[in-house]
Amino acid sequence: MWYFNGQIIKTPKSMEISDVLYPRTIFRDSATLTSLGIKAYREITPDSRYYWNGSFTVDTSGSEVVGTYASTARDVATLKANMLEKARNAVASRLADIDWYWSRAAKGGTAVPSNIATYATTLYSEHETIKTAINAILDLAGVIAYENKPHTETRRIATYNEDGSFKEYDGTKEYSREIDMCTHFTANPTDEVDPAFVSLVAD
Repeated sequence: MWYFNGQIIKTPKSMEISDVLYPRTIFRDSATLTSLGIKAYREITPDSRYYWNGSFTVDTSGSEVVGTYASTARDVATLKANMLEKARNAVASRLADIDWYWSRAAKGGTAVPSNIATYATTLYSEHETIKTAINAILDLAGVIAYENKPHTETRRIATYNEDGSFKEYDGTKEYSREIDMCTHFTANPTDEVDPAFVSLVAD
């Protein structure tokens, strides 16, 4: 985007400046833009998950014009209520995927496998832990930290044969991740594992 004479220009367009009509192609020519006083423009907005946009100011003093919205914090109680609902939906979705085991057993079919029963119990337990953590949050900083908790994930590096088939794992690599703890459950309903996964550790 660009800025000229109080106007924010989002896409290239023809410009009439000092009675001269310039084609939209001038926006590909940085030297011409500079000579005409058209500056690059960027905008800084607060994270809409946690802030409302406040007053808007424009700084034209530099080679780049910067428009900035002041931030007004959202209500923490409302955010916490949304977090609890998000956690409730997350556990409900996981439980819905395995409800059929109990329906089948209730109709005289195969009993619920022990690993599935353990998985359900663990989900309930982890959900209670999540609710306790959310309820203990006191301020906006706590909300942001819980929904964006830094982790380091370590994965094995796969190598492949010339035909594209898997060959072997050679070494490991670390990745930085931010995890929303409202929906982060460690339990897995099956014995399946990701062979490339090594670890996921909170920073």
